[in-house]
Amino acid sequence: MNRSFRLSTALDVDDLLLECVPYAIRMANEKYKFDPPLTIHEVDRWGRTGTRADVIFEFMDNPDFISSQPPIKGAQEFVRKLSQITEIFISTAVWPEYMSQRYQRILEVFPEIPRDHILIGSRKDKIDVDILFDDGLHNILNSNAAYPILMRRPWNQAATGIMAVNNYDEFLKFVEIIANSYSTAPEQISLESPSIVVLVGPSGSGKNDIARELMNGTDVFEKLISYSTNPGSENDPDGWYKYVTERDFQNMVDDGRLCESTTYAGHFYGCRKDDVEKILNSGKNVLTVMDICGAMALKTLFPHVITIYVKRDRKELITAILEKDCSTEDKANRLLSISVETRNAQVCDYTVKFESAEQAVKEIRDRLKI
Repeated sequence: MNRSFRLSTALDVDDLLLECVPYAIRMANEKYKFDPPLTIHEVDRWGRTGTRADVIFEFMDNPDFISSQPPIKGAQEFVRKLSQITEIFISTAVWPEYMSQRYQRILEVFPEIPRDHILIGSRKDKIDVDILFDDGLHNILNSNAAYPILMRRPWNQAATGIMAVNNYDEFLKFVEIIANSYSTAPEQISLESPSIVVLVGPSGSGKNDIARELMNGTDVFEKLISYSTNPGSENDPDGWYKYVTERDFQNMVDDGRLCESTTYAGHFYGCRKDDVEKILNSGKNVLTVMDICGAMALKTLFPHVITIYVKRDRKELITAILEKDCSTEDKANRLLSISVETRNAQVCDYTVKFESAEQAVKEIRDRLKI
């Protein structure tokens, strides 16, 4: 299907293009000399939390703050790159009395954006665009855009299974895939060793069963271990996950050892870049199970990444989740993510329907020409 016009993208502003929370935190630390200093990780949900982090709102509610918000590192270059691929709109919410300051600041920092493409208001669900990029989970969940994509921030870590990215490069990869899906016919993708094969799908879809069967009786693949803060990872019988504490996980993020990190059902997951490179350098193909956020991160970093979405009937998904050996809260998070995760099939290279692991594996082998 060819398209006679470019994709359209709506971009949020606060903490997507311009610093908001980090800027307010710096001001708060300078004024109140917090010891230890206030950090962004203390803002783990949006709104007032009853903690010392609430002080940031003192600085945000000020026209001078709105007029002086600095651009996030890389934001200006990101907008320039994106403007070459899609038509850009700004969708931003500020108090009515600060609208002029927000409008002028956008024009100063992002001159590529047309004046009449700056839309100010909180009803982002009313904006008719192909892609919405926002750090507000409520905006993503209520969006009518074909592809609502979340920018990961500490205050939206509870989001599970939705299209999400950790940085601008991952978002641009998403846009590239979306644009190609409109402009070119689907191509047959086969395994080009060494490659990375990622199984994506809702909890209960059978991803792990398929991965286990793909590993059996063949030396084509080597499994990639994911590090997880889920205590249940300690008892993983197949060795796909290794349990680490939240402190250890955050240390790996801060040290740059993880090539991707994401949150699923309230737990952190990530894989190490040197683990991936070690397998690829041995000549083997990597096999891993991830959410769409992790899959897009790998596509950004490595040249040959094949994503396969595992589809399963809704009733079977629910049954499989209810039968899992995990907490009630964990099950609830997984159940709530089912609807939003079905959108992920649109950006995967292949979709296979799970009727049995053996049937799905046969289809995957045929498609990848293994």
